[in-house]
Amino acid sequence: MTRRLPFVVDWRLELVQVPVSDVDRAKAFYTEKAGFNADHDHQVSDEIRFVQLTPPGSACSIALGTGLGTMKPGSVQGLQLVVQDIGAAREELAARGVDVSEIQHFDWGSFVFFSDPDGNGWAVQQIPARG
Repeated sequence: MTRRLPFVVDWRLELVQVPVSDVDRAKAFYTEKAGFNADHDHQVSDEIRFVQLTPPGSACSIALGTGLGTMKPGSVQGLQLVVQDIGAAREELAARGVDVSEIQHFDWGSFVFFSDPDGNGWAVQQIPARG
């Protein structure tokens, strides 16, 4: 017999921790070069600082800080942003001073890649038009 629950839970991924070695340098990179919005920057205690940044138009943010976890700086790879125009996204990142790859085209989308100052790796994808 299958038990039915009386409710449905929405599960939304809204925050991903990105480990960095220098919070101020990383915050400057993500806001000034990658164009993220600075939502919060709180010194919670002597050991804990929490910085939340959000890409424009995204429902998911990233968290930078001190005392937030045990991941090594630069250890996050494969974070992915999705855009409507990969050419415009690449142009904007390059104009802001990001070392961004050339556009790569695959059957599942077109991509550019970049890393933050610690080496955390990002992909930017334009999804092909759905027929």
